Parts: sequence; C-alpha cells; structure tokens
Amino acid sequence: MTELIPLEVLFGNPQRIAPAISPDGTQLAWIAPHDGVLNVWVAPVDAGQGDGVDWPAARVVTDDTDRGIRDFTWAHDGRHLLYLQDTGGDENWRLHDVDLVTDERRDLTPFEDVQARILATEPKFPTEVLVGLNRDNPQLHDVYRLDLVTGKLVQEMANPGLLSLVADANLVVRAGLAPHEDGSLDLMVRGSAAEDWKPLLAIPAEDALTTQPLSFTADGGSLLALSSLDADTSRLVRINLATGATDVLAADPEADVTDVRLHPETREPQIVTVLKDRSEYLVLDRSLEPDLEAIRALHPGDPEFAEGDDTDTTWLISFTNDSGSVAYFGYDRPSRSGRFLFEARPELSRYQLAAMEPFSFTARDGLTIHGYATFPPGAERSGLPMVLDVHGGPWARDVWGYNPEAQWLANRGYLCVQVNFRGSTGYGKAFVNAGDREWGGRMQDDLVDAVAFAVGRGWADPQRVAIYGGSYGGYAALAGAAFNSDLFCCAVDIVGPSNLKTLIETIPPYWAPMIAMFHRRVGNPAKDADFLWSRSPLSRASSIRIPMLIAQGANDPRVKQAESEQIVAAMREAGVDHEYLLFADEGHGFAKPENRLRFYVAADRFLGKHLGGTAAEG
Repeated sequence: MTELIPLEVLFGNPQRIAPAISPDGTQLAWIAPHDGVLNVWVAPVDAGQGDGVDWPAARVVTDDTDRGIRDFTWAHDGRHLLYLQDTGGDENWRLHDVDLVTDERRDLTPFEDVQARILATEPKFPTEVLVGLNRDNPQLHDVYRLDLVTGKLVQEMANPGLLSLVADANLVVRAGLAPHEDGSLDLMVRGSAAEDWKPLLAIPAEDALTTQPLSFTADGGSLLALSSLDADTSRLVRINLATGATDVLAADPEADVTDVRLHPETREPQIVTVLKDRSEYLVLDRSLEPDLEAIRALHPGDPEFAEGDDTDTTWLISFTNDSGSVAYFGYDRPSRSGRFLFEARPELSRYQLAAMEPFSFTARDGLTIHGYATFPPGAERSGLPMVLDVHGGPWARDVWGYNPEAQWLANRGYLCVQVNFRGSTGYGKAFVNAGDREWGGRMQDDLVDAVAFAVGRGWADPQRVAIYGGSYGGYAALAGAAFNSDLFCCAVDIVGPSNLKTLIETIPPYWAPMIAMFHRRVGNPAKDADFLWSRSPLSRASSIRIPMLIAQGANDPRVKQAESEQIVAAMREAGVDHEYLLFADEGHGFAKPENRLRFYVAADRFLGKHLGGTAAEG
C-alpha cells in the first residue's frame, strides 16, 4: 500500500520558494517560514560556495506575523525589497518595503480601503517605483511615482479609464486598454506624458481575452504585445507606433503564447513559451539556443524563467515536474552552467508521487477537450473512485507539473481528472469564446463528458465520482450537485458563486471597468435575469441529493460570503446533508497554513467517507 502523504507536507508552508537575484547579482532573496509565517530572507551570493549562496549568512528581513508574504520584488537600487500585503484576504493590497541596510520597514501606502499595485520599476531609475492606487476612484488605479529615499508619493497620471497600463523605459505610462460596452477594447498609446492618448489598435470583443500589451521596446518606438487579431491563437507581435505596422515575432497554430522572456536592458524578446500538454519553447535570440539546451539538461521538468540580474548574466530557473517538488536553479550565462539552489518541498522525496498524464477526448458537439489524469501509484487503472477537480477562472487552465491537489487525491486512492473545458485559456480565441454564456451549459457539459470518457475507458467507477473545485470550479461543483446530482456522489465547493446575478452585481469596484466582459461572457443581470437564474445552482438547490462540503472566506471581495450562505440556507431547508466551513480571516482562498490544513483535513475525511478512499488522521 502506498504510504499516505501527510497533509502538512502537501499543504503546509513550503521550506523555501520564489528565489530572486538582486539587480547587481550579489544577493539572493527568497520566501521561507519564520516562526511559522512566510517571510522574505536574504543571503549573499558567494561564487566560492558550492551552489553560489552563503546560506549560513541568511537572515530574515521582513516581520510579517499574520498572513505571510507570497510575492516580492527587488527595487533596482538593490537596497529595497518591495511586497504587497492585504488584511484578512480583502485584496486591498498595501505596498511595503524593507531597507536592507537599516532594516527599516515601511507601509508606503497607508490608506484604508485602497488597493495598491506595482506598475513598473526600471534600472535607470533605481530608487523610483510607479504605483497604481484607486484612492480617488475605487474603479480606476491612478499612477503615482514613489521615491524610495523619502517615501513620498506624487500623482503622475489621473487614469482616463484604462486597464493593463504599460510604462516605457523612462517610467512613463504610455499604453493601456480602453474598454467599451460591447466588450471590445482599444489599445491606446501616447508619445509622452504631455501628449494626448490615441487609439493604436481596435480589439474586437472576441479577441479581448487573447490580446494585451506587454512592453515597449528600449527606444520607445514600438510596442510588444500578445495578439490574436487575424489569427486564432495569441501571437507575440511588435507594433510600430508611428506606422501601426505589425510584425509577428512568434506564433503557434495550436496554442497561445503564454510567456515571453525579455532582455532586461534591450527589452528584446529572447525566449517564448507556448503551453500545450507541456511547455514548448521558441528561441528568438539564436545566441541563446545553447543556453536553453544547457538549461533543459539540468532537470527533467519544464523550466520557467524568473527575472535575472540587470546585466542578464545570472538567470534563475524553476522547474515544475509532475511527480516531484518544484526545483530552483541558478544559471550562469557566461559559463553556461547551472547550480541547484533548493526544492520548495524536499520532504516530498520521501513519498511515491504520481505522474500527471495528458489526455484528450471529443465533446458531444465535436470540440476537442484536453485534460490531465493522475492515477493512484501502483493501483489498477480500472473501477477507481474519481474526483473531477475543476479549475477556477474560468479564464485560466490546468497545466502539467507538480499539483498538490492532484498528488493528494491520487495518494488517497482516487483518480484525479482535470479538464480544460471550453472557456479555458491557452487554446486560442475560438476555444475560449466557445464558453461565452455557457456557465452551467456547454462548459458544464464538457465536465459531464469528461466523466463519461473516464468511465468509458474503464478508469472510473460511475457510482463513485465526486466533483470538486474552487472559485469557478466551486460554481461547477455546485452546478454538478444541483444539475447533475445523478452523476456525482458528492461535491466540494470552495468560494464558488451560487447565484450568477448576485455574483455580477457585487464584483469589486476595480473590476467595474471589465463589467462588459462579464455581461458578454456570463450574462447581464439587467437584461438576462431569468437566464442567469436558470444557470445558478441556487435556483435548483432543492434538487440537490448528494452530500456537500462548502468552504468560504468571510472577507472574499470576489465571491462574497452571501454566495455560500444563501445556498447553505437553501440546502438546510431542503434537508441536504452538508458541511459548511467559514474562515473569518480569509478571502478568495486560504492563505494561512492553519486554515488550509483545517480545510484539507475536512475535505480528506469527506471524500474518504463518500468515495471509500483513505483519509489521513488528524
């Protein structure tokens, strides 16, 4: 029998994650626990050390004692580390910094009910940061210039109604997307801070999810963007601002470009990632072909390129692997050699993990659907209890690589099936647009067809199939219970909306400029109230006949607490067997390890009870 992996190993704090090299290449920072809470650590880089890092000299430089720090970045002065933190999951992020020379820590945006965003930093302006704040208008982020020496914020631009702001190499915001009521966008640009905004590109609504600006070229004369205009998949293009001429730099007919590595100084694209069943790479700078070959030889997983130093000498690479922890390497370009730094969760090496296997099937209307199956290690691939694990978004996708939920489920004896149903991103605009107005419709049919596929292959026992997911995946779990209760034996919903009308009517204010996207792709409460109600699990709550586990964060700004409360009340009235977990100090998901573990302990027991798998104790 496969040894059970403790939930703490899968879902507790990692040992270390997210290494980042300082701009001058002399220091390495990363996130690791300090007194049980994730904080930022720093150590000198010493070429004389085996892996180039002086680990004994490592020190913790932040002092978070609550939710932990999950992301940070270096300022280009190499002295300040910047990070965002909210309160209780409310997503009103505040920008903080720590001075590595004095250890002074500051809240740089100490404003109530305001969300801060880091918009840009540049090597030429090492002590300056462009920050977005929705201080004056909750729906829009104005642009402020932050002086890291004084901590002073000065407004540079009142936002005229733009999303996805992009600054040039001189820290001037010169591009953004203007949304329209029909869901289309205009790509707006300007020549300088003193000039008026002008439309550069009209983006039809059907291209809105697959087209976005990325970066200006170093001379500011062209804009790099991802674009699906005149194509189905999203391509990397360069648009000349003077003439509007567009050059296609990288494209794949089967899948979207998902990542672009740029040279830190020239801003020229170097390596492009296209995500299919696994990642594939297009080298645009031919001088880097030996580097990619050397990097691929370091580890069998798929590499992801983090930011390196400002001279493009040192790269940091993370490798995702389906049956092992994420591993991090430092890569020295002059010598074309890599050094192992650390694994995120080295304890995983003690246990037998499962492979994540790509598959595809044909949906009932002929559309090809891709997904991943993770089987219990060593088990016969027939008649297995199955968990259909539905991704959130829905404008996102499941990917190959280490997935703690897939490993948890497979380790407990379940077949874990993850499906990139229509509406998922990465497969071109026709596929993502096929999900428009199909919440609870054909998007749900794809999930039902995935179950039929797994049962038809003999993999799954049709009497023991659960549906599980968070956010949109939580909605799909509720819909599965309400609309397909004869198919599933139980369901787990994490922060999933139960009423599409109230979901759209209560979006956060800074999502309001994107409301046309929700109206087009989900429905308009003012015009489609009956339609939205028919696609809402709450409308059929009395039809639920299977046990339910529902988990909700009280401070969730996206899917409000009421979305869970209203369907829990309806299930209670209908006598549905259910368990409801409310986390008072969480938002859209569970940041605190103690809350994650409380949820997964409950989910472990719930699935074990209703699927007949093995639950861990505790």
